[in-house]
Amino acid sequence: MKHLWSVALTTAIASGASAHELTVDNCGEPLVFDEQPERLVVHDMNMTDMAFALGLQDKIVGLTGITGWYKTSPEFDTLRGDIPELAPKYPTVENLVAVEPDLFFAGWYYGMKPGGDVTPDTLEPFGIKTMILTESCVHLDKNRPEASMDLLFDDVLRLGKIMHVEDKAVELVKGWKDELAAIESQTADLPKPRVFLLDGPADAPFTAGKFAIPDAMIAAAGGENVTHDMDTSWGRTSWEVVAASNPEFLVLLDYQTGNGAEDTFKFLQEHPVMSETDAVKNERWIGLRYEELTPGPANIAAISKMVQAMHPGIN
Repeated sequence: MKHLWSVALTTAIASGASAHELTVDNCGEPLVFDEQPERLVVHDMNMTDMAFALGLQDKIVGLTGITGWYKTSPEFDTLRGDIPELAPKYPTVENLVAVEPDLFFAGWYYGMKPGGDVTPDTLEPFGIKTMILTESCVHLDKNRPEASMDLLFDDVLRLGKIMHVEDKAVELVKGWKDELAAIESQTADLPKPRVFLLDGPADAPFTAGKFAIPDAMIAAAGGENVTHDMDTSWGRTSWEVVAASNPEFLVLLDYQTGNGAEDTFKFLQEHPVMSETDAVKNERWIGLRYEELTPGPANIAAISKMVQAMHPGIN
């Protein structure tokens, strides 16, 4: 073993690489670390949940994009403790630089916009590396594979590797995979209802296409996403197209403001074409929170909730 380590060290030195250098994939590009990040900023609830699940609170110097959109849970607030929120919605470069992080965990349209003020390129001059949420990479590369639960698993493993808590990440992912296998075994031989996901009332429905994790979640719950053919992660379609697919079950994003998903369902009941669909007429729907429908630890329990609502009689 000592001989192998000596060979590895000699090879690293000969190639000009640090013996401690770590490289992970980042939207198809290498993200290289010479040392472990010590100061982390995380955007959005789903990515924050990943960091909390790995026990990284002592490394997190700030959060962004939480209270400007979402109502947090008591459990989230307890895990957060006194970690400050640097910006309630999208951060500025100044917000981030002020706390001197060496890593920003965010995604395209999850804290960053292509060509916007905050991008990996604009943060690099300040010594801030950016780990990009894999689901969001499709905004730069349409050749990526369709959504699977690996969007969650791989990002947690990647973050665990970067932050030197790889054993914890492996343990978490193994547990989630075991839970998912048990869930899928319950629905494998059942009819697959047509499912439509809606992110709130609008003139044109905002929903999940083939690259968004809810597409994989709906499949894992034993359903078929009626907008699977949309060549995007999250995007808009038309009410006429959705109604023509006649969904049998609805997943409604619940921002927990007003009456939340109940208001969205009432909107559908009053809609001229959606009111005629089987899902609306039979009042078959479930409300799920934002962090349950974007890549994060809450996905697995959310799939279980969908199964129970979608397939009556399954416990």
